Amino acid sequence: MQYHEFIGKVQNRARLGTTGEAVRATRATLEVLGQRLHQGESEHLASQLPAEVAVFLENDHPDEAFGVEEFFERVGTTENVNLPEAVHHARAVISVVKEAVSKGQFNDVRAQLPEDYDPLFESGSEGEMK
Repeated sequence: MQYHEFIGKVQNRARLGTTGEAVRATRATLEVLGQRLHQGESEHLASQLPAEVAVFLENDHPDEAFGVEEFFERVGTTENVNLPEAVHHARAVISVVKEAVSKGQFNDVRAQLPEDYDPLFESGSEGEMK
């Protein structure tokens, strides 16, 4: 998947008005994901994403242990949006990541995250936590 296609899909799924907003949502989500994953896993994931998106996974402090609620809070802080928007945007970004990488790579990412991260992989709901 090419960069413009990736960002366009994020913009569409997250219902964002501009490409810039889609880039901010993508950056926030992938930066926080990069903080949570083991460094090797971040690098593997990045290798299958467009280079302009992959750079968002680079992190000096990978493999931090934090739950999904803190994940969404960090996305919201980084993106400067409220929590329901952060949840919705992060889910949109992750759904595009899932399409952009191999099934095996995506499964490796999921395997590194505990079950409490299941809400990150839900689609369709508007940022509501169950």
